Amino acid sequence: MSEENSVNSTVADNSENETVSKNFIEQIIDQDLADGRCTGVVTRFPPEPNGYLHIGHAKSILLNYGLAQKYGGRFNLRFDDTNPTKEKTEFVDSIRKDVEWLGAKFDDRLYFASDYFDKMYEAAVKLIKKGKAFVCDLSADEIREYRGTFETPGKNSPYRDRSIEENLDLFERMKNGEFEDGSKVLRAKIDMASPNINMRDPVIYRVAHMTHHNTGDKWCIYPMYDFAHPIEDAIEGISHSICTLEFEDHRPLYDWVVRELEYPHPPRQVEFAKMYVTNVITGKRYIKRLVEQNIVDGWDDPRLVSIAALRRRGFTPESIKLFMELAGVSKANSSVDYSMLEYCIREDLKLKKPRVMAVLDPIRLVIDNYPEGEVEYLDAPNNLENEELGSRKLEFGRELYIERDDFMIEPPKKYFRLFPGNEVRLMFGYYVKCASYETDADGNVTVVHCTYDPETKSGSGFEGRKVKGTIHWVYAPTALKVTARLYENLVDESKGSVYNEDGSVNLNPDSRRIIDNCYVEPGLADASAFDSFQFLRNGFFCVDYKDSTKGHPVFNRIASLKSGYKPGN
Repeated sequence: MSEENSVNSTVADNSENETVSKNFIEQIIDQDLADGRCTGVVTRFPPEPNGYLHIGHAKSILLNYGLAQKYGGRFNLRFDDTNPTKEKTEFVDSIRKDVEWLGAKFDDRLYFASDYFDKMYEAAVKLIKKGKAFVCDLSADEIREYRGTFETPGKNSPYRDRSIEENLDLFERMKNGEFEDGSKVLRAKIDMASPNINMRDPVIYRVAHMTHHNTGDKWCIYPMYDFAHPIEDAIEGISHSICTLEFEDHRPLYDWVVRELEYPHPPRQVEFAKMYVTNVITGKRYIKRLVEQNIVDGWDDPRLVSIAALRRRGFTPESIKLFMELAGVSKANSSVDYSMLEYCIREDLKLKKPRVMAVLDPIRLVIDNYPEGEVEYLDAPNNLENEELGSRKLEFGRELYIERDDFMIEPPKKYFRLFPGNEVRLMFGYYVKCASYETDADGNVTVVHCTYDPETKSGSGFEGRKVKGTIHWVYAPTALKVTARLYENLVDESKGSVYNEDGSVNLNPDSRRIIDNCYVEPGLADASAFDSFQFLRNGFFCVDYKDSTKGHPVFNRIASLKSGYKPGN
């Protein structure tokens, strides 16, 4: 966290005479506004629709949107769809849904790079006419060979000195579909001796006879990202093109494009560090492989950290925003532990959600001296820390379910739950004392027999003897049987690395545990998809939107109640 805090600066806000902390991007924007380099702030989130978004993208979305909001500017959602080989409408739809879910409002400011293909073609023609671009017949391997290395300069293509007229003719014929894929490209004419390899006559257009998800078969040539992106920003009036650090070496090319095309108000590229989260998988190609090999249940499998997966698991936009605020904005790459994300969802849900009783590994408890057939209703607050959530009535009677871990035949020291002869409180109910127990042929406990003290009812004002243990329960005759899924990290942390040298992933074989015989309060039968609850003593759970059916919800555990992260760690 120290690296991230180091790039923040404390400055005086004269408008309110307060001291506020601003990150380095805000400082740049302030200076640009003061210098007149820009008159307002316009930002954008420009994903390529070739996969689902993940937690790192959420940082970019919230950062760009937050800056536009802070400076009273505008925010665009734009799809950088210049590569039809990998892009799908499915990904467009998922990305739009994710951005909206995070609360980044783009209103009618939804754009596609492909909407500008005509203008990009015109821009390329302009560069050719200025003598700044040429059609090259070298193959991809030859271009790579001619480019040189970090230690040696590149050498000019033998086609670099074609005349403007010849280049214009060839480029138009490329557009008209006269050439095969890979046979010709359009390259910017910059400097083959540049120390920055990105400036060594980069390819800016290639031939690709493919159907585009948005433009269909109109085009058989497509612009390269490094050429298209600055043009898109300039057309939309983006003031600050905020991107991650891997684009820092591409900034000279970005600036060259907008300068040579003579845009009157060129956007400014600013880089920040990516969001790295420990022991998770974010790389699209790795996630795609897991999906295609059916190792995970689609792009929204709750073990992943795609935004769709986090939403399905039960994370909230507010928890992700808090996570981003704690992580901060940095110039230096650093890692954030996954436990901090779990801390954020606990902080968001702990006062908002009802706390209910659920038994994940049940054994039967019989209160031998409770009247057979009698049922009473106990008062239970929905959230002890938030009275505004009200209370509910719980059925209570002779037969209950309790957690298997809440009974031991021979307990260790400082075990304060049920064992022969010990007394505990049933949450919101009575004191019960273990009298005996039953086992099956394998010695597994199946039933615990207790007696209860009717004078000890919760809320009755009983001030007699005290007990050290309190356990939860559900009333057996009406308890709702449900499925619960307990998740651990998808990655096996003991291997020391997420990825192997061959590109495979070190998977945790116990990343998902499915329990089909859980029992919960009957009121949860009406729970809807994405509803979340705190299961007392077990964690926070969310109703799965895919696999739940009417009367039989499936609950995904969002996070346990124990945290490995504390603020300030």
